[in-house]
Formats: sequence, C-alpha cells, structure tokens
Amino acid sequence: MIEWQPIILSLKVAFISLCFVCVLGIAAAHVMRNYEFTGKTALEAMFTLPLVLPPVVTGFLLLLLIGKQGPIGRFLSDQLQIQIIFTPFAAVLAGTVVSFPLMYQSTKAAFQSIDCNLEDAARTLGASEWRVFLTITLPLAWHGLVSGLILSFARALGEFGATIMVAGNIPGKTQTIPLAIYFAAESNDLTLAGIYVLIISVITFSLIFWLNLWTKSRTNMLSRGGSKCCK
Repeated sequence: MIEWQPIILSLKVAFISLCFVCVLGIAAAHVMRNYEFTGKTALEAMFTLPLVLPPVVTGFLLLLLIGKQGPIGRFLSDQLQIQIIFTPFAAVLAGTVVSFPLMYQSTKAAFQSIDCNLEDAARTLGASEWRVFLTITLPLAWHGLVSGLILSFARALGEFGATIMVAGNIPGKTQTIPLAIYFAAESNDLTLAGIYVLIISVITFSLIFWLNLWTKSRTNMLSRGGSKCCK
C-alpha cells in the first residue's frame, strides 16, 4: 500500500529548499559578478563543490557542522535547545546545499550575458543600484533564473545521499521519495519502489519537458523578432 507522506514531504522539502536557493543563488551570483575581493576564486569553487562531490560526502560535512558534536549543532542545542539533525529541516538543508550550485551557475551565466551598457545607462539617469538590479538586471536575466529554479527544484526533490546522512529515514517524519524507494527495494517490495520511481520520474520529466518547451518557444519568439528587425 502506497504511503503519501514521502511524496508530500518531498514536495515540501523541495519547495522550501527552492525559496532558500532562490535568494542565496541570486545574491551570490550578483556579488560574484559585481565585486572583486581576495579569495573570490576559492569561494566560487566552494559554491560549485556540492555539484561535483558525492552527495554522501556533502551530507557527512553537514553532519560535522550540525550534528550534536558539531559547532553549529552544539550551539543550537546548548543555547536555543534546537536540534536540526534527524528533522525535516535537516532534509531542507541538504536539499538547499546540493541544489544551490545549479541555481548559482544558471543565475551567474544569465547575469554575465547582460549588456552592462544598459545598466550603466540607467545609472546615468539617476537610478540607484537597487533599482537597476530590480528593473534592469533581473528582468533581462529572467530566462536563466527560471532555468535555475526548475533544475534546483528537481535536484532537491531527488536528493538522497546528503538527506539520509543528516535527516535519516524516519517514516512519517523525514522519509522522502528517494529514501522510500531505497528502503522499499531493500525490503524486496519492488512494486512499491516502482510506484515511487514512477511518481518522481513523472514530476521531474514534466518539469524538464516544460522548461525545454518554454526555452524553445522563447528562442523562436526572439528569432522572429530579430528577423523583423533585420528587415
């Protein structure tokens, strides 16, 4: 019998992770594009690291930070009586960390494709940096932002390695779809595992399919606009 809790929890974790990733990814890409400072290259490498590290390694590093003996985990436990490890928030944290590089890279590429002359023109007309960012930078980078959001959501939805390290597999509390698939297969319940595989595959395929259609339609629209201008 299928349990809907892993599906609901996975969607909640992915959505909440997406909110954090959206803010952090845009902010990080904006800073990296506009400011030069010592250690910038190393910091950018750290931003990309969760994309290439095995998820279980990312989860282990998070465990060292937020576990009961970790600096963050110990502080939260001793000072605020808050425990992150083995809670749904730990799953959100894992989803945020592993999906952040996708949002960052997509946003960074979108920002770099913007003609700086347009932003400079707005500044010469008296627009503040915040207004330039909201009215020029973000609208022109919208396509890259949407791509990053879709890919980040799909990545957070399918996260397994880091999640099991910091959130564990607690049915009804921290069990997401990937965890449910793994443990259903471990218990030889291939039918249940297959149902969960089908559900998450349909969700992620639908997201990527829509993104491809949207990208194609946008490209065709720009091509038609360019042809008219040439005429």
